[in-house]
Amino acid sequence: MNIFIASSNQGKIKEIKAILADSSLNLLSILDVFELQKMGIEIASDFDVIEDGKTFQDNALLKAKAYAIKTGLPTIADDSGLEVQTLNGFPSVNSNRWFEGTASERNLALLDLLKDKTDRQARFYSVICFFDPKNNSVQFFDGEIQGKIASESKGSKIEGFGYDPIFIPEGFNQTFAELGAEFKNTISHRRIALAKLNQYVLQDKHLGQLE
Repeated sequence: MNIFIASSNQGKIKEIKAILADSSLNLLSILDVFELQKMGIEIASDFDVIEDGKTFQDNALLKAKAYAIKTGLPTIADDSGLEVQTLNGFPSVNSNRWFEGTASERNLALLDLLKDKTDRQARFYSVICFFDPKNNSVQFFDGEIQGKIASESKGSKIEGFGYDPIFIPEGFNQTFAELGAEFKNTISHRRIALAKLNQYVLQDKHLGQLE
């Protein structure tokens, strides 16, 4: 089954494909230029969607519909964010937009907001929207992982993107970036949401439902 990934974020595309690598789904993205051309589908590499929704569900649906209209394919879109308890859930849906600068600079800015805070509890939350343009059907699948914010950025940039270098998942002493992408993909919020999607689409339990 062909499913399009509604994202221009190469790190997110790579992660989704890695998590669903053993699935029978044929995942396509803007990076699969030649395969899309063979199918008569053209979509610009800089195609973007204004994410002005108030919730993760709103933004995931906006992206899924926009890419589905462009490609004509069943489409999945992820909207994820970091929510810090002592900051009343900030930055949440604005995780990638509250600070102008690189991911590393944004991480440092968040650490600065927490410099006098003893409560560093946080969670990563993901909503996956599955939209089928053939019948306009919409389904949402979510996942979360609890943890805390580290005192400093740690781990290889290669092994983490976004907030991975400053998020320590519950039960561990290392950040997602230190644990590495391969291991992160076995426990992450996105993995949990994608496992639910996979079971819905294929009734396939090979990924398993993570508790």
